[in-house]
Amino acid sequence: MGDVIQLLPDHVANQIAAGEVVQRPASVVKELIENAVDAKANSISLIIKDAGRTLIQVSDDGAGMSVTDLRMAFERHATSKIRTTEDIFSIQTKGFRGEALASIAAVAQVDAVSKRDQDEVATRLIIEGGEVRDQVPRAARTGTSISVKNLFYNVPARRNFLKSNQIELKHIQDEFLRVALAHEAIEFNFYHNDSELYVLKKGNLKQRIIQVFGRKIEPQLVPVAEETEIVSVKGFVGKPESAKKARGEQYFFVNNRFIKNNYLHKAIVDAFEHLLPNQYVPSYFLFLEIDPSKIDINIHPTKTEIKFEDEYAIYAVLRAAVKHALGQYNITPSLDFDQNPDWAFIPSAPKGGTIKAPEIHVDRNYNPFETSANSYKEIQATNDLYKSFSEFELENNHPETILDKADFDSLEINAFQWQNKYIVTHHKGELLIIDQHRAHQLILFEKLKKSSTENALSQRLLFPVEIISNATEISQLKNIETDLFRFGFDVEFTIDQILVNALPTEVEPENVPGIFSDFLTDLELHDKISFEVEIAKILAKNVAIKKGEGLLPEQAKHLAQQLLTLGEPNFSPYGKPVFVQISESEIIKKLN
Repeated sequence: MGDVIQLLPDHVANQIAAGEVVQRPASVVKELIENAVDAKANSISLIIKDAGRTLIQVSDDGAGMSVTDLRMAFERHATSKIRTTEDIFSIQTKGFRGEALASIAAVAQVDAVSKRDQDEVATRLIIEGGEVRDQVPRAARTGTSISVKNLFYNVPARRNFLKSNQIELKHIQDEFLRVALAHEAIEFNFYHNDSELYVLKKGNLKQRIIQVFGRKIEPQLVPVAEETEIVSVKGFVGKPESAKKARGEQYFFVNNRFIKNNYLHKAIVDAFEHLLPNQYVPSYFLFLEIDPSKIDINIHPTKTEIKFEDEYAIYAVLRAAVKHALGQYNITPSLDFDQNPDWAFIPSAPKGGTIKAPEIHVDRNYNPFETSANSYKEIQATNDLYKSFSEFELENNHPETILDKADFDSLEINAFQWQNKYIVTHHKGELLIIDQHRAHQLILFEKLKKSSTENALSQRLLFPVEIISNATEISQLKNIETDLFRFGFDVEFTIDQILVNALPTEVEPENVPGIFSDFLTDLELHDKISFEVEIAKILAKNVAIKKGEGLLPEQAKHLAQQLLTLGEPNFSPYGKPVFVQISESEIIKKLN
């Protein structure tokens, strides 16, 4: 048998290696923008078409490249950032591996133009599938412009694995914003399909955050600033009331490089201890400055993971810095709640009196296993009570098995409201206690689902409802604008506002901010909403009668009738039980 091991052709090896660096269009955007930052650009423009499938173009006014440098930049392991192995531990630039441009050129058609200030003309380089097709002089301004066309055109399997345009655009936005937030002294512009998404002017960090996330975030920002020998921390955290269930406004930067680190994220969450509800995540934009020799960024080609020499110390500093910032702005209580509150009110000793040590008396003959008859009776009573509650729970744990639509088709219902929260009625000798909010949610949800196949009735507003927003949220909502219209919403967008001109007939203007907030939360959590279900759920939740809202007797009766004539009246659209039931035998047992 002959030799079977052989060297792969260069173009095959390059395409395989490109898989680590170029995973999707967002990977190309990240590498090109970071190169523009390293080139000392003052202005960077990103142009995208078809979520990066057709075109990704990054132009800058940086230092530019000579004819030789432009050709060398697309060779594998060619870089201007490092010379020796030791240089890896003093990295100050974004890139250093010398793999990105070669990887991009291996799986796309690249058109690069670059000119230095001292050169009379620019150089244009055309590469397809890793092979240079042409290199010619041309007129251009100082700087570099790289156009990446038809990404993965020669690797169709990779192209087929790309997600929808909406999802790929979201990933591109994420990469763009990570670089833009880290470099507020650079002007950034972002265009998609000839529409302007972001125009970010030079400014300070707070101004850049507001430009990206909208004016509504400004009053929520709390500055953080701490200097230690180990690490310096600066930036902003959001107040507790701005926290969200969906992650999205959490940014860590180490030496101006965006990173992901669950351990440091936990430090922030711990700093907000007792200030946030369960499963809510605070917003933060935090920059850590560390001696480059104390970290290792050469872990993964994407360079979003970092190893720290002393991660525990950084955790402690970060947690303390955030706690201190929150305390300075009176967001955390000034009292020490680890202290027993009773101690704060211990009376002082009278004048001239003596302080005596407290005396403790211990019954050394006590045996916990020797139990009196009375104790046995108490234990038995407790067991009986527990048993009765267990039986009640078992009897009432499956409400879906007891109600059938046929039972209520011709039923005359008597009902009344209790505590402005519940509707009380009866059925087959059992008492039903209905949650009015969940019941109305379910009624509206079923109605909206039936009408989702056709355009809903809409009411025009004399004055539009204005919602302060940001470019990211507006971009997400533009993707679902057609579906919103189908449900009865007429929406316009400005740079930082959502204008709602018309509403479904069931919706009141005061419901609109909550509805759109829920839309955006769903989009962040699920990338795409199933409109026949999710929008109907959101509308029903926001429009439904609230707990604490009083109802007239006829209204309570009508709501109960509507609920009990549904096909499945047992659970709300969010899976919560709509009612509980108590049998007559259970009531008799309780009264004995």
